[in-house]
Formats: sequence, structure tokens, C-alpha cells
Amino acid sequence: MAKTRVLVEFGMGTSLRREDYTEAARRAIKDALWHNSVNMSELFDFHKEDMIIDAEIGVQKPESVDKNALLEIFPYGQPSIRVVEGGLNIDKPHSGCTVIANAAVVVSFDMEAAE
Repeated sequence: MAKTRVLVEFGMGTSLRREDYTEAARRAIKDALWHNSVNMSELFDFHKEDMIIDAEIGVQKPESVDKNALLEIFPYGQPSIRVVEGGLNIDKPHSGCTVIANAAVVVSFDMEAAE
């Protein structure tokens, strides 16, 4: 069997006032997930718990993201989180910045290759 990608979704999230990188990442993941109703597990006759979910998050300060808090978002499947440098910090006129996070969520299954 081989890990086979079946879906990629993208999302964006922000922390407008608190410079909370985890919250911006959480909103980016939810943006990717909640705007879709994907029944991949049923399509391939798998259980939802069989989904292998790889989420990659881009923010300007990756070390400021609590990956364990992000894992709680996924209602099923086998999620993993990778946080990399990316996203944007937009300076505010007087102090601080708005944080923008980007997310890519990849869903795969352990499947046999088609011949």
C-alpha cells in the first residue's frame, strides 16, 4: 500500500489585533476545511479515521504557533501539522501588526496503486 493524495484545500486566517499566530493558523485551517463538504472517505470506501491529514501552515513566526492546539481542530482522521515561515505581518499605523497565516491541508489514504 502507498500513501495516495486525494485532496488539497487552501485557507487563510488572521489575527487582527492580538498578534496571535496560533489563532491565525487555526482560522486558516478552518477556512480550508469548513468551506467544503468533502466525502472522500465514503468515495473510496474508507472510514473517516483512515484519512491521513497533512496540514502545512505558513506564518512569519513559526515558533509562536502551538501545534497541539491546531490538532484539536480535526474531528477525525490522522492529522499532522507542519509550521513553516510564510504568511504576512502587516504593520499597523501606531503599533503592532496584523498576522496573516496560510494553510494547505492535504488528505491522503493508504491505497494500492492502480495498475
